[in-house]
Amino acid sequence: MSSQNLNSVYIVLFCVLLCRRGVDSQLQVGFYGGSCNIAEFIVKEEVRKGFIGNRGVAAGLVRLHFHDCFVRGCDASVLIDSTTSNTAEKDAPANNPSLRGFEVIDNAKARLESICKGVVSCADIVAFAARDSVELTGGLGYDVPAGRRDGRVSVASDTFTNLPPPTANVNQLTQLFANKGFTQDEMVTLSGAHTIGRSHCGSFSNRLYSFNATTNQDPSLDPRYAAQLKQQCPQGNTNPNLVVAMNPSSPFTNDVAYYADILANRGLFTSDQTLISNSATANQVNQNARNPFLWNYKFAAAMVKMGRIGVLTGNAGEIRANCRVIN
Repeated sequence: MSSQNLNSVYIVLFCVLLCRRGVDSQLQVGFYGGSCNIAEFIVKEEVRKGFIGNRGVAAGLVRLHFHDCFVRGCDASVLIDSTTSNTAEKDAPANNPSLRGFEVIDNAKARLESICKGVVSCADIVAFAARDSVELTGGLGYDVPAGRRDGRVSVASDTFTNLPPPTANVNQLTQLFANKGFTQDEMVTLSGAHTIGRSHCGSFSNRLYSFNATTNQDPSLDPRYAAQLKQQCPQGNTNPNLVVAMNPSSPFTNDVAYYADILANRGLFTSDQTLISNSATANQVNQNARNPFLWNYKFAAAMVKMGRIGVLTGNAGEIRANCRVIN
């Protein structure tokens, strides 16, 4: 490993160690040590049960945390059900029908309420579950600072300008992540979450059949991969449940194959392939593809940072009894 890469590793290790000490003034590692000391164990157990039943739930829980934190902060607003008078975040086009893992959160919350009533927030459960999902799929474990409280508002329209669409270009992605306090490098790092999971055909079919006015197929897409995708997602199909793996070679493993795919022009979304359209982000893609050790540490640090976005603490918000309904 080059001295430059070694320096990068040491810097990231230092950042992760700071995160593991819970230096954030609002959140603390081991927050439930005195009030519900088995909280994280129970969440981990429920995530493991869900993963055994459906390995794809791990990707769903990571994405659930991301979509929660990027809209109104990490306050579990993504879990709230819609009502007759309000369409909630979970039913916005960006989330429905693609978000999953709600039942794992529900099961963990029910167990926690039976043991530690009114103590553990839904927002912390989501953060713990995302970490556990990263570990279960082979990623690096990390301590999760906790103490989040649950929000009381969930509006579908809030997702429109806060969640990056699969059609976003590198400049749009950079700005969207910057709005949440992330650097461009952290944006590329967190994009690596696409190494696990699946996508509905509608999220990328424009790259196959209606790219622009002059060409139907995105010229940046590897032709052999495009042909494979066309078989899996036929033109004009009306099945809303048709899905493909985000990273076909290892769809259930948290690894750097995602970055290797991008370098081979096999990024599934426009927002994936666009990462090599800019020299700075292309360099980061190359670095991550060559150094899984470094990427794993960077990813863990970025996940901890994401879990701090817009948190409610102290007396703000509430501790929901049922994650789907405000108290």
